[in-house]
Parts: sequence; structure tokens; C-alpha cells
Amino acid sequence: MSHCDLRWGKHDDSQDEDYKSRWRSIRVMYFTMFLSSVGFTIVITSLWPYLQRIDDSANASFLGWVVAAYSLGQMIASPIFGLWSNHRPRREPLVCSILINLSANIYYAYAYLPRTNNKVHMLMSRAFVGFGAGNVAVVRSYVAGATSLKERTSAMANMSACQALGFILGPALQACLSFIGEKGVTVNILDLQLNMYTAPAFLAAAFGIVNILLVLLVLREHRVDDHGRHLRAINYTSEETEETIDQVAVLTSNALFFVVMFIFAVFETIATPLSMDMFAWTRKEAVLYNGIIICCIGFESILVFVIVKVVSKRVGDRPVLLAGLAIIFVGFFILLPWGNHYPKIQWADLKNNSLVSRISEATIASNSSLEPTGCPYDQTWCQYTPAIHLAQYISSDFLIGVGYPACNVMSYTLYSKILGPKPQGVYMGWLTASGSGARTLGPVFVSQIYTVLGPRWAFSLICGMVVGAIVLLISLYHRLIAFSVRHGRAAD
Repeated sequence: MSHCDLRWGKHDDSQDEDYKSRWRSIRVMYFTMFLSSVGFTIVITSLWPYLQRIDDSANASFLGWVVAAYSLGQMIASPIFGLWSNHRPRREPLVCSILINLSANIYYAYAYLPRTNNKVHMLMSRAFVGFGAGNVAVVRSYVAGATSLKERTSAMANMSACQALGFILGPALQACLSFIGEKGVTVNILDLQLNMYTAPAFLAAAFGIVNILLVLLVLREHRVDDHGRHLRAINYTSEETEETIDQVAVLTSNALFFVVMFIFAVFETIATPLSMDMFAWTRKEAVLYNGIIICCIGFESILVFVIVKVVSKRVGDRPVLLAGLAIIFVGFFILLPWGNHYPKIQWADLKNNSLVSRISEATIASNSSLEPTGCPYDQTWCQYTPAIHLAQYISSDFLIGVGYPACNVMSYTLYSKILGPKPQGVYMGWLTASGSGARTLGPVFVSQIYTVLGPRWAFSLICGMVVGAIVLLISLYHRLIAFSVRHGRAAD
């Protein structure tokens, strides 16, 4: 009897150790996700002024391409890293991707150095930062494979909360570093200008070093089934599970995720130019104020994740996703311009004055106090489109800050449940790629539509897209169910 007890005791100890190791590894994945989003948002609010500073031939349309370059890189890399993680230890694609990310951030910080084509160097550096961020697919597939069905929603919500925390701290760190100023410190030996634009990129690179150490020292391979029992073969997949995945549900999840990410990409790209056009903010003000707003949205998101965890247990994942989309629709509908108040036009008060050309030349110097503010005269819609009020802007930010995180976490959770027990690296790679595709097209589409046609057209089209997503979700609602539920139903 005692011999048997001893054996059970050992079995319990090893199970307990496995459980602790599994959750330690999952927490490293949370941290990787956190650092990945810090690396992205730490420069997002200063991207436009930095671009204007290093290359005065860049316009708002080019900014769209620079923001999109990150996502294009991520879109290409996600399926590659996902496939790699299905057949090899996850540590390999993770370390490789973080190294690429780290190097690309240093490249971004030195984008001012070449004598010509600085905007192209900036575009390339952002594409490589994005390529490194393709490890999101590995992170999500690891967590999906290392959690039981019961633990999944909670783990995915925690991971999205870490991502949101990164989204908060990124702009908050950028806002703090903006006090270094545009001039900053010059280190001649390294040809380095450390200022409010380059310091965040160096900080992101330092975070990358910490991340690599954690992956190498703490991460272990773990895989469990839907009930939380350990599976021995990490990358093993049986043939029979391959055929039973509902591909319609997979495609629908990808389409819905595309819309959610497209909308958020539009929102984050347009924030700086919109606020500069509508509220006549200077470059420095736009970086600081939008940094504070994104920071508040991030805190709001974390609160939403906590609520989502509780609510989805009560009502299920699909109603939360539907409610999130409805809230996003209201958020963008509020942003539609109305009323008789028009934005301040850049140089409108000086357009008949011969001084204008001399003043324009003076403002090219970036530290000049005569930086032009308001809606640029060459954006013709500025002259006939009513201004968006600050209250509209803040209300919209608040609603999108509720709807987006709810949709984001539910998309991932539903998707991982639909896929079931097979290794999810490649499928997660495709989901991340569809999200990145949206983030590539979103900024480009909007910077073209917004610059040429103005906010009324841009936000009307977004509202149309959200309605389309709601219709799609309702029509295929019955297909978006967990693999084990569907499999159980098939077995009956």
C-alpha cells in the first residue's frame, strides 16, 4: 500500500512540476506578446513627425505606406514562423524573430543617416520590425496548444491584456521620451542622434535582449489536450483530426478578424493627421496628446478584458464578438463630420500676403516656432467639410476602446477552439497574416481616401465594412463552435 502511495506521490509531484513549468512558459509568451506590442506602439505617434523631419518630400500618403510596411512584413513572416514552430522547438523561431526585430529597431533609429532616400530607409526598417513581429503566430499557437478548453478563454484574454498593456506603455514611454526634444543628444563616435524620435527605437531594442534571455532560460515545450492532460509528442498530429476542421468556420473567423484589424489600423493611422488637421495641433502636441489618448484606451482595454473573461463564461464567446462589432460601429458613426464649424486652414490668414513664401521657408527648420498648423490648403475637402469636434473624437476613442479589445480576444479564442487539438502554428500564422493584411491595406486605403476625399468618405466606408462583418457573423453564427462540441455532435 505504502509503495503504491509513494508511486502516486511521485506522479503527483511530476504533474505538479509539469503544471508549474507549463504556466511559467505561458507567462514568457505573455511577456513576448507584451514586448511585441511595445515595440510597435513606442514609435507609432512620432512616426509622422520623424518622417517629416528626415525627409521633407514625404507626405501623408507615404505615412500610410510606412505604417503598412510593418504589417506587410508581419503578414509574410507569420505563416513561415508558424510552419517552423509546428516542426521544430518553438525556441528557434522565437529567438530568430526577436533578433530580426532588435536589429530593425536600430536600423530605424539610424534612418536619418543616409544622405538621400531617408523615407525609403524608414519604410524598410519598419518592414523588418514587422517581419520580426511575425512571432505572434508562434506565441498564440503555443498558448492554444498548452491550455485546456477551460483555460483557453482566460489565457487568451490574459495574453490580449498583456498586448494592451504594451499598447499603453508604448505611447506612454514615447510621451515621456518626447521631453528629450527634437535636438536631443549627439554621440559623434557612433554617428548617433539620441532624440525624441530615435530613443524609443533603442529602448525597444533593449527590450528585445531581455526577451531573448527569457525565451532561452525559462521557456519549455508543453502540449495538452482539451481536458488539460499532457501530450507527449509536441508537434504530433493525427490524420483523422485533419479532416474534421470546419473550413467554413476557419474562413469566416479569418474574414471577421481581417475587418477588426483593418478598423483598428485605420484608427491608429488616422489619429495623428486627423488631430493635426482638425484641432490645429503642432507635431509635438499631436505626439503628446495622442500618446495620452492611446494610453487611456489601453487602460480601458485591460478593464474590458477582465469583463470579457467573466461575461463570455455566462453568455458564450459569439455574443461578445457581436456586441463588440456593434460598439465599434457606433464609435465610427460618431466620427462623421456635421455642423457649421469648419477646420482652421493652414495659411488662410496669410494667403494674400507676400510674406507667405518667406514664412514657409522659415518653417522648414524643425525647431521653428512658426510651424504651420491646421488643415493643409492642398487638401481641398478642408474648405467644405465641417470640423470634427474634440468631444466627438474623445467619445469615438472611448467606444472603439471598448469594442476593439472585445472583438480581438473573442476572434482568437473562437478560432483556437474551432481548430481543436491539432498543432495550430500554421493556422495561427494564417490568422495573424490576415490581420497583418488588414493592417497593411487599412492605412494605405485610408491615407488615400482621407487625404483626397476627407473624413466623411473615410468613416462612411468603415461603417459599411462593420455592417458587413455583423451580417456575416449572424449568417454563419451556428458554424462558429468549438471543435470538440462539433465533434461530439457528429459522434451522436
